[in-house]
Amino acid sequence: MFNIRSFSAATAVLLAISCAITGLHAQNGNGNANGNGNGNGNSSCADLPGHSALATALATALANENSGFNNQMWATIVDRDGVVCEVAFSGVNRGAQWPASRVLSAQKANTANGFSLDPSSHSNGKGQANGLALSTANLFTGVQPGGFLFGLQESNPVDTGVAYKGPSSNYGQANDPMVGNKIGGLNVFGGGLGLYAPGKVLVGGLGVSGDTPCTDHDIAWRTRHALGLDHLAGVGGVSGDAARPDNIIYDIVANPDGTGGTGQSPAGSGGVGTSPSGFGHPKCVNFAAPNTLPAVQ
Repeated sequence: MFNIRSFSAATAVLLAISCAITGLHAQNGNGNANGNGNGNGNSSCADLPGHSALATALATALANENSGFNNQMWATIVDRDGVVCEVAFSGVNRGAQWPASRVLSAQKANTANGFSLDPSSHSNGKGQANGLALSTANLFTGVQPGGFLFGLQESNPVDTGVAYKGPSSNYGQANDPMVGNKIGGLNVFGGGLGLYAPGKVLVGGLGVSGDTPCTDHDIAWRTRHALGLDHLAGVGGVSGDAARPDNIIYDIVANPDGTGGTGQSPAGSGGVGTSPSGFGHPKCVNFAAPNTLPAVQ
């Protein structure tokens, strides 16, 4: 199990992420699944779950999670090229969950896909022999002012022409206007996970949004599990839990001078404290313990 728990190792991850940013810029554009428009490459959405499967998995996840505000959710799947494959929601209509969370879910899917690797990354003595899975929750601490990833969230903007294209009546349907296009965007709090097929093969990303970032992460985790795309046993991660390598980490504590909060009242909610791992995420209202999530396959 590859485990990163020190600043020096975190710096190595930064170098890998910097290279990934370059790749994301090359990927991003207004292309569709057939490689038309400004995009490049062919979509592999046909190999990923369809709209009905995503909606069913999201409903299953919600039935098994009651943390946060207990809200309805949006979910998005992107393929390995960052092409949006499916967008779904859990409520009775598109207004039953936060409208802003539709695009946030796509950002999270794009981010998790963009910063995760599988064993094919390793060749000629470089890369990750076991792969490296990073959830969007793992990026929170690094992007704070003074952090080793500061500025990352500004580096790859959302394609607004894709994000807000109409008609709105199709949002969350099988013909959502984002489908077949590269959304771009980076998101650095909970809710985004890489999708791993059997053999630890990374096939895309999943993003979930609609509640607190902590609950978004938990629902994404359970949705990925329900889809059967959590084949991460043996994949490297930063969580310190081999059974949940890209899990959220709640290790933020107050700074030595007493400033900064953990994100949970009454322990303190102002500012950002210190994450010993370098990959911590603030606690949210009514959050659940990370080890209650299903172990990966």
